[in-house]
Amino acid sequence: MDRPIKNVPNLTSELRQDIVESPTVIRNASGIRLFGKRIKSIIYSTDVAVLANCDADAILAVYPWTPNTRILDAVSRVANVPILAGIGGGLTKGLRSATVGRFAEENGAQAVVMNAPTSLTTIASVERVVDVPIIYTVVNQNIDLLARIKAGVDAFNVAGGAGTADLVRWVREHLGNVYPNFPIIASGGKTTEQISATIDAGANAITYTAYGISEQTFHEKMEHYRAEQRG
Repeated sequence: MDRPIKNVPNLTSELRQDIVESPTVIRNASGIRLFGKRIKSIIYSTDVAVLANCDADAILAVYPWTPNTRILDAVSRVANVPILAGIGGGLTKGLRSATVGRFAEENGAQAVVMNAPTSLTTIASVERVVDVPIIYTVVNQNIDLLARIKAGVDAFNVAGGAGTADLVRWVREHLGNVYPNFPIIASGGKTTEQISATIDAGANAITYTAYGISEQTFHEKMEHYRAEQRG
């Protein structure tokens, strides 16, 4: 169901007109309150130039390599919104994930994110040493959701590709009346229709990617500069 988009006045400046804006439709999500801050839009990137020039409510700082404390340090230096920091869970697990999680918390991360292969043992290890929410990534239906919650998971991050909306709906149905308000973050897709479908399925907050934004913005500016030089 389409919802009316609220008209929000915009304030900016001459030098900050190219801010990376989150899809407007995300404002229709209910949001998740994280340490008092309401979060609806979450940008998925570790590009510090993008993170310093975006309007997202939070940052999803995950990447396909072993968690590195220097990467988190770089992100935390430019971020002005909460960071949801990836701490592994697959190859990086057990004590190492717990150690990275503790570092992430001490360096300002307001939640830690564990990837799909994370075992119950690793979740429990992290839960013992961090005091920030643990977010677990759900990629398919081959998972015991309640067991993850019992081990210490505080929210789910649903990433099911083209089937994300259906996967969100499945998560909601499985949590049922036991956890009717359990927080769900989900990747929204590339179109307004896809994002709306994910929200309608039960996602509280939406992640969106920023692939190639720096390069695209730089290309557009260079074209503008060339046009100016040609007169």
